[in-house]
Amino acid sequence: MSLRFTILGCGSSLGIPRIDGYYGNCDPKNKKNIRSRCSAVISSKNLNILIDTSPDLKSQLLENKIRNIDKVFYTHYHADQTHGINELRVFSLKNKKKIPIYADLPTRKYLKSNFNYCFKNYKNYPSILDSKVLKKIHIFKDFKKKIIIKSLKVQHGSIKSTCFIINNKCAYVPDVNKIKSKDLKYLKNLKYLVVDCLRYKYHPTHFNLEDVLKLVDKIKPNKVILTNLSNEIDYKKINKSLPNNIMPAYDGLSFLI
Repeated sequence: MSLRFTILGCGSSLGIPRIDGYYGNCDPKNKKNIRSRCSAVISSKNLNILIDTSPDLKSQLLENKIRNIDKVFYTHYHADQTHGINELRVFSLKNKKKIPIYADLPTRKYLKSNFNYCFKNYKNYPSILDSKVLKKIHIFKDFKKKIIIKSLKVQHGSIKSTCFIINNKCAYVPDVNKIKSKDLKYLKNLKYLVVDCLRYKYHPTHFNLEDVLKLVDKIKPNKVILTNLSNEIDYKKINKSLPNNIMPAYDGLSFLI
């Protein structure tokens, strides 16, 4: 039984189009340029493990026919990764139990401060989430299938974000501008690297295309998928310019790990 990894959303913080309808350099006729905010899901036969609760989470899950969420991992506490958290309520009600969420300390503090009702009972509304400490390695089982999720701290501007490495085959790092040289060994021999590529020019808190290409040259993954794409990057245009083993993401893109 293989794991399936689905990129629910691959757009930057404002999505494409923006709420005012602006597409930037992206051709609005190409559906692969319509990008919701970043989230992803790891699916086995009986488990769906969500990474980040994008503000677009409801439409993403409906579009991909995902009817249940069992666990949630957070990369960091920024709004475009967290503000869809209330959409988890239906899964808690449906399964009659709290959903475990795994996040580093700053993210847990942010979530509990801004979405306190999700973690504490309030009058007639029971809490829906169970806050868990993010460890370096988490192992879950779906019958005989193991799902191993390793966490690796990376820099995202002035804060830390988390890269998740699934079964040593797929790394998901949607928000990053620096990875320490000593940590590159954890990213070698990957089947898939799903990585931040905000735009072509330098950005102080995100990788640009040049940064990604330098990283790829160091760790040599088999396949690279660019995510967190801004409206500066048109799907067709960048796809034509990339090496065969690198491609831009699009909402709903999935693959087997």
